Amino acid sequence: MSEQTTAVRAKASAGRARGGKAGRGGKGRAKHGGAGGGLPARGGFAMYGRFRQIYVTPAVLFVAVLIYLPFLWTAYLSFTSYDGLGSPKFTGLDNYRRLFHDEALLTSVRNTLIWVVGTTILPVGLGLLVAVLSYNIKGGAWFRLPFLIPYAMSGAGLGLIWGFILQPDGMANQVLTFLGMPGGNTEFLQDGPRNTFAMIVVWAWQQLGVNMLLFVVGLQSIPRQPIEAARIDGASGWQLFRHIIWPLMRPLTTVVFGLALVASLKTFDIVWVMTQGGPGRSSETLAVTMYRQVFVADEYGYGSAIAVALTTVTGLASYLYLRHQIGKEDR
Repeated sequence: MSEQTTAVRAKASAGRARGGKAGRGGKGRAKHGGAGGGLPARGGFAMYGRFRQIYVTPAVLFVAVLIYLPFLWTAYLSFTSYDGLGSPKFTGLDNYRRLFHDEALLTSVRNTLIWVVGTTILPVGLGLLVAVLSYNIKGGAWFRLPFLIPYAMSGAGLGLIWGFILQPDGMANQVLTFLGMPGGNTEFLQDGPRNTFAMIVVWAWQQLGVNMLLFVVGLQSIPRQPIEAARIDGASGWQLFRHIIWPLMRPLTTVVFGLALVASLKTFDIVWVMTQGGPGRSSETLAVTMYRQVFVADEYGYGSAIAVALTTVTGLASYLYLRHQIGKEDR
């Protein structure tokens, strides 16, 4: 019996020895990227790290050619006097000094500020309202569909349609006159800043759909547990929205407001199609003024200075807004 026990123990020891060698061999193969399907060799990682710039070079060149180089060229032209012919003539800061004495530009700045306020509060607020009212109700998707259709249309197309509607003899005044309501002879697009307010309504009508869609996605991502717990505690309606839903949607709201802010600062197509900045340049925004100076007046230097100023204001406003929102979330 003792001989059999000794033999069994010897076999077990031999098996453990073979297992240990196999384990050490497996670790070695895994370490060196052998046929066992382990991690790549350290030399492979080094090669990938050494040549990783090659993979991002096409994207960097693409961005540089389409964005950075044109901006640098525009910045250079802003210090010159150039009409598109011949060579630019360096004039220093003359174009930037002119910015502070151009009355038409001051009107453009005023209109742009009105655009920023109107096209952030109106479409974002209405988009949130429609999203909340249509969320989690039967047929909510069909209720939201009409608000999405305008967003599928181009700004130029909407400007053309609403330009005909808001003319002195357009459909809006004809409907008001037919119904016997006051304002049947209103000049929606002929007086400033009324024309700016009218175009803000058109812009809000187009942008409402995408903001609503973003808020619907945010509502669908909210966990059900906090809402159900609040309902058990008796919260409903405005209390539920203010204390539970709104705080949970704050990160998404930050993004939606940021996108609306940037879009409002560079508004061009609707304004140009509906009024071309008129009458008397009374409805111009900064983007329209920039376009007029470059492509209508052939003042490339001054138009480039406006473009640089607009880009700087847009970037600074976006940075300050995001920094403020991130600071609030950290607190």
